[in-house]
Amino acid sequence: MSITEAQVREALARVDDPEIGKPITELGMVKSVEVNGKDVAVVIYLTIAGCPMRTTIEGNVRAAIEEIDGVGNISIELDVMSDEQRRQLRQNLQGVNEPVIPFAQPGSTTRVFAVASGKGGVGKSSMTVNLAAALAAQGLRVGILDADIYGHSIPGLLGSDQSPTVVDEMILPPVAHGIKHISIGQFVEGNAPVVWRGPMLHRAIQQFLGDVFWGDLDVLLMDLPPGTGDVALSVAQLVPNAELLIVTTPQAAAAEVAERAGSIAQQTRQRVAGVIENMSAMVLPDGTTMEIFGSGGGEQVAERLSALTGHSVPLLGQVPLDPTLRERGDSGTPVTAAEAKADSPSSAAITAIAEKLAVRRESLAGKPLGLGVQR
Repeated sequence: MSITEAQVREALARVDDPEIGKPITELGMVKSVEVNGKDVAVVIYLTIAGCPMRTTIEGNVRAAIEEIDGVGNISIELDVMSDEQRRQLRQNLQGVNEPVIPFAQPGSTTRVFAVASGKGGVGKSSMTVNLAAALAAQGLRVGILDADIYGHSIPGLLGSDQSPTVVDEMILPPVAHGIKHISIGQFVEGNAPVVWRGPMLHRAIQQFLGDVFWGDLDVLLMDLPPGTGDVALSVAQLVPNAELLIVTTPQAAAAEVAERAGSIAQQTRQRVAGVIENMSAMVLPDGTTMEIFGSGGGEQVAERLSALTGHSVPLLGQVPLDPTLRERGDSGTPVTAAEAKADSPSSAAITAIAEKLAVRRESLAGKPLGLGVQR
């Protein structure tokens, strides 16, 4: 029995573009399908000539067609979209001619967490990456925006060296460990420093929020720079519904500084979702613990912020000092990643925090969910 074109297109509808996360048939990436008996020849559009996922797309297309019973020879050619096709693709995905920040729209169902700290060196970026990996392991669609322009580190912690794909001024973020991510580090050569003033920082955050195609995220984590400077204010202005996650260590001096980072919520009217105490008591091989950086810092920050903001700010968890967390960060594989989840105290603690964050406090009643009706 001959293969039909409908069978081939049905198979291609199961192939998602790796960067966009939608079927290539919906994205206009199938240029042509020719069937000659049992032999199939297809031509697939790539968004750009140097598409970094061309091998993945070609392999997935071939695998999908091979699932058709009785299929013979398979020929796959790759072409490139025209400027007009790319422009149409961007408009279809973003829905408007001018980019908007989807997370700031009234109907957005994405929870945005701005991960902040009063000072550097408390493991804020490590917490961001590992929380993202833990949430992704729970089946959520997660993204990370590296808002720490001067001290960007997210790509390295995710083990990602892939550059974003640009389609008619729309940026498609790379994906690592199931996490979409964007960072200024993906746009600079090597380890070159970024020397910008405040207005340029604001514009960069605005572009990362509006020009990047994030898709339908459940959670967006924003890794803020330490302190309460320009970026923290820009995030509060651009995404006013973003909730703050304050990272501190048990040390009293660090807790005092972290309190300042959280108290910015009084001025920006943001909600503080909770406090995370990192580098807590270290678990020794014999099962005992050692409080290298003291104790009580996280609880102190949570109590003070509860008093300052007028609502309960919980201590979400205490992440022990764990060499495995550092080792996995250096190797680019988060300790909480689903494909390499480590049996470690820090992995268990961060996963427990992620489970708390995954529970939505506010009701979705009255919010449009973008659900279609199938007849």
